Amino acid sequence: MPDQAGGSTATESRREELLRIAADLFASKGFRNTTVRDIADAAGILSGSLYHHFDSKESMVDELMRTFQAELFAAYDEILASSDDARTKLERAVRLSFDTIERRGAEVAIFQNEAATLGASERFGYLAERNRQSRDVWVTLLTEGVQSGALRPDLDITLTYRFIRDTVWVAVRWYRPGGPHTATQVADQYLTILLDGIAKGTPHA
Repeated sequence: MPDQAGGSTATESRREELLRIAADLFASKGFRNTTVRDIADAAGILSGSLYHHFDSKESMVDELMRTFQAELFAAYDEILASSDDARTKLERAVRLSFDTIERRGAEVAIFQNEAATLGASERFGYLAERNRQSRDVWVTLLTEGVQSGALRPDLDITLTYRFIRDTVWVAVRWYRPGGPHTATQVADQYLTILLDGIAKGTPHA
């Protein structure tokens, strides 16, 4: 029994290692440009050995996307269901985004770069649904903010959602863990810009 348990743990660990290698390659080279042999070479194994764990690179990216999205939306649900005030919920969502970029940068990059291409396949149809769910999360947070008085009443919810989406998630293209700024520091600065603006003093009449 101990040997079987140890073997199972080792297999799971190897599987996770292969997924991480694949994720980095999909993020840097692109899904279409990454071959099974590329993944196997990076892992130091023969291509045939990879098939002991996954039947295709599509299965690998599918598992990466499903796991990443499930984790992210579970965290979104926790924020939405919390008793925090509207501004705090919005701040938490922004911080969650940068925390996700730091911990799951490859998966975020894959989703940003490949969702449309992958979504053309029925197997990955859920990516479009997740995109809609993400929009609903942010629109809900912004609407609560306006209704509670935490955000200005003339806010265009749709444009603000698009601004946050395009500004925050695109940071995966330049943010690198271990760089000059931590994810928390970047989130702090983004929140300052988002909620307090960048102009000094009172606007001119």
